[in-house]
Amino acid sequence: MEVQTMSNTAESRIKSLLDDGSFVEIGGSVMARATDFNIQANSGAGDGVKCGYGVIDGNLVYVYSQDASVLGGSVGEMHAKKIANLYDMAMKMGAPVIGLVDSAGMRLQESTDALEAFGTVYRKQALASGVIPQITAVFGKCGGGLAVLAGLADFTFMESEKGKLFINSPNALPGNEISKEDTSSAEFQAENTGVVDAVGTEAEILSSIRSLVAMLPINNEEEAALSESTDVLNRVIANLEASKEDGALAASLLSDNNVFFETKKAYAKDMVTGFIKLNGMTIGVAANRSKIYNEQGEVAEEFDAALSSKGAKKAASFVEFCDAFNIPVLTLTNVNGFKASKCSEKTLAKAVAKLTYAFANTSVPKVNVIVGKAFGSAYVAMNSKSLGADLVFAWTNAKVGTMEADMAAKVMYPDASSEDLKEKAKEYEALQDNVEAAARRGYVDQVIDAADTRKYVISAFEMLLTKREDRPYKKHGTV
Repeated sequence: MEVQTMSNTAESRIKSLLDDGSFVEIGGSVMARATDFNIQANSGAGDGVKCGYGVIDGNLVYVYSQDASVLGGSVGEMHAKKIANLYDMAMKMGAPVIGLVDSAGMRLQESTDALEAFGTVYRKQALASGVIPQITAVFGKCGGGLAVLAGLADFTFMESEKGKLFINSPNALPGNEISKEDTSSAEFQAENTGVVDAVGTEAEILSSIRSLVAMLPINNEEEAALSESTDVLNRVIANLEASKEDGALAASLLSDNNVFFETKKAYAKDMVTGFIKLNGMTIGVAANRSKIYNEQGEVAEEFDAALSSKGAKKAASFVEFCDAFNIPVLTLTNVNGFKASKCSEKTLAKAVAKLTYAFANTSVPKVNVIVGKAFGSAYVAMNSKSLGADLVFAWTNAKVGTMEADMAAKVMYPDASSEDLKEKAKEYEALQDNVEAAARRGYVDQVIDAADTRKYVISAFEMLLTKREDRPYKKHGTV
């Protein structure tokens, strides 16, 4: 029998990901036990997946990399057993698991053994959720049950050309074929499903994973590593106010050395999520966005300044991750209300409920900066004081209230003349619709100049470092 060895691709991905010379393989001699359909003639040592551990910038991580040259990288009994064993070790040591996926999916030659194998890996992932970070990168096929594996991960990356992620193949969808719409493509998955965090070349993905690992704590009992900041602590950001409509730009301007790791970048672009460093401390950011500016400062895309269903779900999932791993949360609020469309109305109430629950249930330090408008229940859901924000700042030109003053005047005085409505709107804005009115009532802790935001939020998070907050005893919530 000719024994196949691991392809250079599976091994080279691991070596490119980890620090030089740090990888140690586990289970390299494991082989498939099945004999049906002459499977062993095409299998070999490792059974199509390379597993082991190494370090990224000195941080211990566990890695598995599938090899498509061995039975298509398909998942059978021993293949899955190696991954499950890797999870057991990662849980004992409290270190992240990184999966590099390139597989034909379930190994049909092993049938029910393969099904059982999938379930075993799913269970390991479920038990590890919220305990250790789980990162998946899709370099080839990731279809059927294997797509669930990607969905169970905390962060998922896709190679832009060869990466394919799907439960049902594009040709299996009624009325569709791959030439019409490739629902398995990286572009489709990144923009429509909320599973994929970033798309790029293989080198870009591996580099991004290294950057992400450096941002995160290695488990739920450790704090994210404090790095030495070379940025100015009290740096004044003169152009920050101009970025209030683009949350990603605002986050990067606030961050140490303007580094912002954005998650779910192409999904629900009206909501921005990601990680920044503030004086060396990792902070999770959720921000509203109504405009995207390109490198030339021009408006590349534009959205309603409204909270959408997809945006709410995106932020809720991100906030829950931050809470699980003790990462403080900063929100940059600029929202005019809820997205109004027939499609949104089908899911909006539940999605906003999830976001509301996420902020109310989160016990990590929470700081909110109102950078523009903060109107109605959409504002309440965005980490308001009433939901438990520890500190709320607002820029001097911010507006806080139930709705725009002119709209409020029309509702309150439906029979008034246009001139009277203008006066009533001015009166309403002065009494109810401005940041000073909210501050007088204690809903805003401090009104600040936009340029000074960095020093205020750094000071706030440093003050909140020792925060402890209990929640009612329960098994888990149900929202």
